[in-house]
Amino acid sequence: MKYFISQNTFAILLIAHFIVTGCSRDTVEEKLIGSNLDSDDSAVSLLGELQISDFVWKGLNEFYYWQEDVDDLSDEKLLDQKLYGQYISENPDAESFFETLKHPNDRFSWIQDDYKVLENSLQGIIASNGVEFGLLYACQNCNELVGFVKYILEGSDAENKNIQRGDFFTGVNGTILTASNYRSLLFGDNLTYTLNMASAKNGAIASNGINVELTKEENFETNPIQISKSIILNNERDGYTGIVGYIMYNQFVADKSNELNKVFTEFKAEGISDLIIDLRYNGGGSVQNCVELASMITGQFTSEIFAEEQWNNKLLKYLRERFGKESLINRFTSQLSTGETISALNLNRVFIITTSESASASELLINGLDSYIDVIHVGERTVGKNVGSITVYDYIDNEQTKNPEHTYAMQPIVLKIANNDGFADYSDGLLPDTDIEEDIKDLGILGDSNERMLKAVIGIITGTGKRNLPEAKMSRALLVRDPLLISRQQMIIEKKELLLNSR
Repeated sequence: MKYFISQNTFAILLIAHFIVTGCSRDTVEEKLIGSNLDSDDSAVSLLGELQISDFVWKGLNEFYYWQEDVDDLSDEKLLDQKLYGQYISENPDAESFFETLKHPNDRFSWIQDDYKVLENSLQGIIASNGVEFGLLYACQNCNELVGFVKYILEGSDAENKNIQRGDFFTGVNGTILTASNYRSLLFGDNLTYTLNMASAKNGAIASNGINVELTKEENFETNPIQISKSIILNNERDGYTGIVGYIMYNQFVADKSNELNKVFTEFKAEGISDLIIDLRYNGGGSVQNCVELASMITGQFTSEIFAEEQWNNKLLKYLRERFGKESLINRFTSQLSTGETISALNLNRVFIITTSESASASELLINGLDSYIDVIHVGERTVGKNVGSITVYDYIDNEQTKNPEHTYAMQPIVLKIANNDGFADYSDGLLPDTDIEEDIKDLGILGDSNERMLKAVIGIITGTGKRNLPEAKMSRALLVRDPLLISRQQMIIEKKELLLNSR
């Protein structure tokens, strides 16, 4: 078996190419339990669920960041093909098998039974009715949940409905939301459902009789640039005047860099004196897009190291020997991948807003810039996703033909990524310089200078901010932390013309 990674100009993900020699179903059992197993890897090429399990093991054995620390991913398993075949036969459920092979420290790797769904999610193409929401427990030690609307996606079904940021809901289709049923009610196959809305009164949240019917669009393409605007500040008392650029960026998407660059072209033309990057709902995404954004913020560090990749030892050794250390480095750039010149602001400081939802490439932006400029971090501690992933497919030939026997793909963690100072250990999250939470009972209007978190940053810029900010009225400790709600917390690695042959 050979392993390849390659990427053409138009691809956005690092792709693992698995070349699997097919065999008929009649021969599978013989290869698994027979005594004359071929010593070649191709002899263990399997069909159906067992073939998927074979793909899972070999993919993780080759690329997984913690491969050396997981006994069941040891290279020694391939020394005896018969024993390996028996091992695979004992693990026919590929998804459960995948979970058993994960390292205890791994919070982020996952396997997807439909690679199209995975690809779309990484590009901001999702099944959505446009309501981006969070869930809270209604009280301490209870089972009921309350949903709150964080924002509405532009161009979605919800945009023109009676629902907006700050609204609450307690039920779906007349059924009260609980910790036991919310997945089926909100994330099930039903494209249309009705949210039963609620209001906060006298410190409690209760149904208000309003119902909002919503329909999901299966392949809805989100715009990661939620808001971009300039805020003119003129504080005569403190002697501060200036124009502040503000952008709320909700996902790092590789092919959205051109749109991002247009925003920075406008900021540059307006002569902004400070910049606020709002990443409070940004779970990450493309490293390439992150590097390009960092280059737009700065501009004076072109070709300097923004971040350096740390793969598992066998891949690290191979990459260094085959392609040199440069293949592991992500540098500040003056051009987008399309060749378009970056509109750089040459700033020496930037203000970044985060919450406990900010992850991965969002944290990379903070950590990478911190080696060069003053990053004023405002908000909450971030997630702590200091690792990156690739998409691993099962190919059956050198032409990148996906295995017709299944549609599985994996998104395993393959590396840590450090800044120019070598710092990569922030798995507990990045702590803000100024700690402030959103007030879920009074979320305010995003982009409005009086919105709680933006107001705090403006206060820091003008020198009018209070040292002791008021506490939020509803504890974020009641937030539901569910993988379905944080599935966008990714740091996706892009490479070009990178070929890995089996050694």
